[in-house]
Amino acid sequence: MTNGSMKVNPTRQELIKLRRKVKMAKRGHSLLKMKRDGLIMEFRQLLEEAKETITKMVEKYEKARQKLALAMAVDGEVAVRSIALACCRAQPTFVMKKKNIMGVVVPVIKREPIRKCIIERYGVLSTTVRIDEAVAAYEELVDSILEVAEIETTLRRLIDEIERTKRRVNALEYRVIPSMEEMMKFISFKLEEMDRENIIRLKKLKTKKAAR
Repeated sequence: MTNGSMKVNPTRQELIKLRRKVKMAKRGHSLLKMKRDGLIMEFRQLLEEAKETITKMVEKYEKARQKLALAMAVDGEVAVRSIALACCRAQPTFVMKKKNIMGVVVPVIKREPIRKCIIERYGVLSTTVRIDEAVAAYEELVDSILEVAEIETTLRRLIDEIERTKRRVNALEYRVIPSMEEMMKFISFKLEEMDRENIIRLKKLKTKKAAR
């Protein structure tokens, strides 16, 4: 038998199966809602942290830009460029690791501080205080950029998982569970109908036997 576009076998066994499926679906729906709410809470907390970290990064960028402008104005562009070329040899070192936030795998950047001492930066090259301060400011900026990159990647992955979880919650709440409950009602109705037909049939048989 069919109920709209659904194929349903109106038996008591099928009704029992559906009741079990509905119970499991409701349990899954409840767990997914808890996961969704937990992810949203994690996202909000991390978003506040991200705002603070980005604000600090912008401040460090402005500081570095001002230090560089001062160094170029006083010490000259040639001197600054020569030191910049020397510093370019030092690359940031970091290791990408992972952590799990409610089933979402997010990156963790284990990094060494970029800021170096003067000898590590330039070797035997001589510099001015202004250039040293500009270089130090940009080293701090790189550290801050890596921190922001980690938080931004985590936020993106949390958003993706929140959206996926929302879709699953909505599918269960508005399609899957109502559809199964409708099938249960349909089967119950058909079973009651068959029971009534059987009672009427039995009464007719009794009447015929009594008439004999």
